[in-house]
Amino acid sequence: MSDIEEFEGDVETIDAADEAGADIATDDTDESGNAPNKRLTHEEAQALLANNPHSVSPWRVIAAQAGIGALVAMLAGLVGAQWGLFWSALYGAAVVVLPGALMARGMTGKQSNLSPGASAVSVMLWSLVKIGVSVVMLTLAARFVQPLSWPALLATMVLCMLVYWFALLKRRR
Repeated sequence: MSDIEEFEGDVETIDAADEAGADIATDDTDESGNAPNKRLTHEEAQALLANNPHSVSPWRVIAAQAGIGALVAMLAGLVGAQWGLFWSALYGAAVVVLPGALMARGMTGKQSNLSPGASAVSVMLWSLVKIGVSVVMLTLAARFVQPLSWPALLATMVLCMLVYWFALLKRRR
């Protein structure tokens, strides 16, 4: 069957359905009646973001993690009265904040917003980079922090990572 014969068959089917009273969407809607996705202009995207009070910037999350990490490090140094606790807690915050900042920088770049496929690959790539940098930093902790307190380092890491959950809770409200 040629393309012309196939097209004529489609036209006959539409005409027959129209005569039978069927509701056929001849505009730009799909079979479920939804309008197709349209690419937003820069101004439309900015207006959409301005009207969305629940969005959370990754940079605000990183800043909150750094603040929590610095606060916990100061408390650990004051309560424990040891510089080792302070530096261990501060290094624990750095293990979360620096790879997170690296990932946020990669995810907010122009290359990650080219297409949905590029965005998915970008998320996977920057997640692997973040994990790799975190593992390397943890491996080198004993070399950089003397004396190292693993409990202070790990506790600060956990508290800094909890900021992600609070950001998600804030976004859902």
